[in-house]
Amino acid sequence: MNFPRSETEENLVQYDLEQEQEQGQQNDVEEASSCFGNICHPSSRTHRYFVLIFMCFLGFGSYYCYDNPGALQQQIITDMKIDVSSFSQLYSWYSWPQTILCFFGGFLIDRVFGIRFGAIIFATIIFIGQLVFATGALLDHFWLMNFGRFIFGIGGESLAVAQNTYAVSWFKDKELNMVFGLQLSIARAGSSANFVSMVSIYEFVNKHFHGYKCLGIALLIASITCLFSLICALVLAYFDKRATRMLKKDTIMVDEKVNITDAKTFPLSFWLIAFICVSYYVTIFPFTALGSLFFQRKYEIGQKEANFYDSIIYLISTFASPVLGIMVDMTGRNLFWVLSATLITLIAHGMLAFTFIHPLMAMIIMGIGYSVLACALWPMVALVIQQHQLGTAYGIMQSVQNLGLGCVVLAAGYIVDSRGYISLELFFLSWLCLCFFIIIILYMDDKRKTGGMLNMSAKQRKTYQEQNRIANTIESESSNQDKKDD
Repeated sequence: MNFPRSETEENLVQYDLEQEQEQGQQNDVEEASSCFGNICHPSSRTHRYFVLIFMCFLGFGSYYCYDNPGALQQQIITDMKIDVSSFSQLYSWYSWPQTILCFFGGFLIDRVFGIRFGAIIFATIIFIGQLVFATGALLDHFWLMNFGRFIFGIGGESLAVAQNTYAVSWFKDKELNMVFGLQLSIARAGSSANFVSMVSIYEFVNKHFHGYKCLGIALLIASITCLFSLICALVLAYFDKRATRMLKKDTIMVDEKVNITDAKTFPLSFWLIAFICVSYYVTIFPFTALGSLFFQRKYEIGQKEANFYDSIIYLISTFASPVLGIMVDMTGRNLFWVLSATLITLIAHGMLAFTFIHPLMAMIIMGIGYSVLACALWPMVALVIQQHQLGTAYGIMQSVQNLGLGCVVLAAGYIVDSRGYISLELFFLSWLCLCFFIIIILYMDDKRKTGGMLNMSAKQRKTYQEQNRIANTIESESSNQDKKDD
């Protein structure tokens, strides 16, 4: 039986809680001072940049293994005895679960798992998916390879949502464009490393094993990168929990709750950004997935050279993204950069479709366009959506993107088998034209509703946001005063 506490007991309990809180604060101070002061304090720039290392490598394994099929396209088609249409299923099966689950992945990060546990869960799912994918090749079961890619897809884009949410949590209003650019840089270093290394790994394993067994072992070796990313998720969880305790971050938004139906209230500008995302990325990822054979057939080159050209998009973004991210941070005008990236990519695809100019030039141009768009597009979500809803918003972005990718990559495989690669390039060019028109619509909508906030300079946007903050504070105080009067 529970008896009610006396006033003395309540006071003692309150005293104990205060003592624990003071002791915790003292421990935090000692912990920070024990490792060179501000360097170990979560509010310091040095500490945030240290944590950013693990934040960036959180997606390294996912990006490395995502394009394993693209790097080994010829080997997979030969060893598994399939055509290009069947091969493209390896990418569509990755995309299908994210059409639904990525939205819920963002919601789960916001409301259920939290960012720390969610990142660990999704990194684990990616690791398991890659193991199943490799086992399917090892046992000569193509259906099992597809199933592995399905599992891989459940975690892949949801982990990207967690990564984006981590970035906004640690760097909102503090070099956010640069952080997105650096994350993209490290992730795409994984993609580039995949295209450069996987054929060599396959050839090394082929000295001892042949056919589908060689393919399976090569893919198992690739899974080590997913294990590395899982370790990064665990390290990030520790540092984020520590920062939450030391900065009292849990108390910042206790009254703000996200509801899954909030998606209905998202502004038109968000949905236009999402459609720009899908209409642009369907001209990049399906192209790199099928690009190796395109380069081999059109330019009559070997597989390693073709893979190198295929990887240039990611190689360029590895080095250009941090610089471009800083540039976007300094200049603002995100819509201008997104429009420029679309036009640049349009030129690159046009060169590949209608000329025989060396593919190196076209791929460098495409890599620059891809890097510019990623640095300018994704941070715009944080400008039009409230912070406590960002996990859900990024989840929707990934869902829409994967719906488009799942459909387009299947269509691309069919077009290659039935009409050839030139028709495929025309297909991509039509998507870029659509992307261009959506950007124009977004510009007009933003100009009408906010005076052009998405295309303001960095200085103008800072002034605009400060004015909005003051107006919201006055409105909130006025509302609270009215409630007191009632």
